[in-house]
Amino acid sequence: MACMGALSQTRAVLTLSEACERNKGPILEVLRTEFAASRSVLEVGSGTGQHAVHFAAHLPHLAWQPSEVEEQLAPLAERIRLEGTSNVRAPITLDAREHPWRVAPVDAVFSANTLHIIAWSACGPSFAAWRAPLRRRAWCACTDRFASRGNIRVTAMRNSTLT
Repeated sequence: MACMGALSQTRAVLTLSEACERNKGPILEVLRTEFAASRSVLEVGSGTGQHAVHFAAHLPHLAWQPSEVEEQLAPLAERIRLEGTSNVRAPITLDAREHPWRVAPVDAVFSANTLHIIAWSACGPSFAAWRAPLRRRAWCACTDRFASRGNIRVTAMRNSTLT
């Protein structure tokens, strides 16, 4: 019984993605430039929330809107609650396979390490759906394993390039 008090005071153990830890610095350097004129960002597939809290802390001019599928929302919300800054919004449910997306308009869309887990048949419709919440002359930035050797590359494109 003596240990019950100690156990009740432990913090939640949050899932940690090593890939997020490795790539958040290089991605941030690109986002500093590409999202400099933006004020709001929708992150598609926020996963553990590590990118959301890191980028929001270093880009305080942005209102960062994390999103995730329903079954992964609770752990994401916990990270935002524990580590998020005031410019990180409460996460919303968003399934990239469902269209149309019911999200508020934003200046930019960001996604990291999601395209390789979305079914190939859903990739085209997902890119089309990304365009809907983007305001005119907005930016979309994706990171994933685009190169054949597994290198991470950030790709930024204006919404006019999304079809």
